[in-house]
Amino acid sequence: MTGKHLAAILPQKGGPLSVEERSTPEPGPNEVLIEVKAVALNPVDYYQRDHGFPPVPIYPAVIGSDVAGIIAKVGSNVTTAPAPGSRAIALATSFYFNGSPDHGAFQKYVLAQSEAVIALPDALSFEEGAVFPLAVMTALTAWTTVGIPLDTKYTPQDKQAVLIWGAASSVGTFAVQSAKSLGFTTYATASPKHHDYLKKLGAHAVFDYNTSDVVSQIVDAVKQDGVKLHTAHCVVTGGLQPTLDVLRETKGNAAAKVAHSPVLPPDHPTLDNTEITFNFPSMDKAIRDKHMYQCFHGWLQDGLKSGSVVPSPSIQVEDGGLEGLNPALDKLRAGVSGTKIVVPI
Repeated sequence: MTGKHLAAILPQKGGPLSVEERSTPEPGPNEVLIEVKAVALNPVDYYQRDHGFPPVPIYPAVIGSDVAGIIAKVGSNVTTAPAPGSRAIALATSFYFNGSPDHGAFQKYVLAQSEAVIALPDALSFEEGAVFPLAVMTALTAWTTVGIPLDTKYTPQDKQAVLIWGAASSVGTFAVQSAKSLGFTTYATASPKHHDYLKKLGAHAVFDYNTSDVVSQIVDAVKQDGVKLHTAHCVVTGGLQPTLDVLRETKGNAAAKVAHSPVLPPDHPTLDNTEITFNFPSMDKAIRDKHMYQCFHGWLQDGLKSGSVVPSPSIQVEDGGLEGLNPALDKLRAGVSGTKIVVPI
């Protein structure tokens, strides 16, 4: 696979992306080279393009994380990835490779570590496959961040409940799907137009976060259902205070735990006997690689095979290929609700 391919390159901080040729890399021993057919966009992508944050260590850079495509080549030590020619889903991000442009999603050929590459089922399109990687990894890391292993299987007798604040987002929908697979009774918040959809994904009850008495509505429901609510995942900015207000009423004397996906401001609200942790994978490579393997080759692969995991939320396809990434990122920045923007490459 020597040769050149096209990439949407970030030449300097503040963008915009420009489409240029790059040399196509060879996969390292534990890597997979993927011919990209679709990418999904995440808020982190326009933050990196526009503000250089999270930090972009190398310019010119290639950003992006979510790909679906075809396996072009596998490294010498790879035993778990699908064979060359197979359709695949991959988390392809330069974040864990010191900004290496060979590992960023927004290009025609990209390297990904084998722990984060699985087969794309025939029933799903490339566009559907691209929605999974970063959102699944983020949603599942929230559980391990607060000490809940991914193989947890609560039964109804355990009466374990969770609150997911901001459940209609991409990460939120996989938080709901994974909460169901772990055996939680799930209480979620979202705009009313998303309530039925979230119940289909496995939420037990969904509440409109804009109503003035949303906290008491949730507390009343939890008490009526007779479950134990000591765990929460705050997916969106601004959700921590009401999340803690709910936990104050539902946790009793028990310790509570909150995974917080947005960056935690230093002056964030707190609650007695409640641990609030920024949702982030371990920076220890061995621990993170094992976790990544569990996320992709465990939870996601098993869930896709059994049909218990589905692409979520709904997809908004934007055309234009690599050239179309700038306008597509602008649309995402302007705001979307309950949809994930995907660009076929």
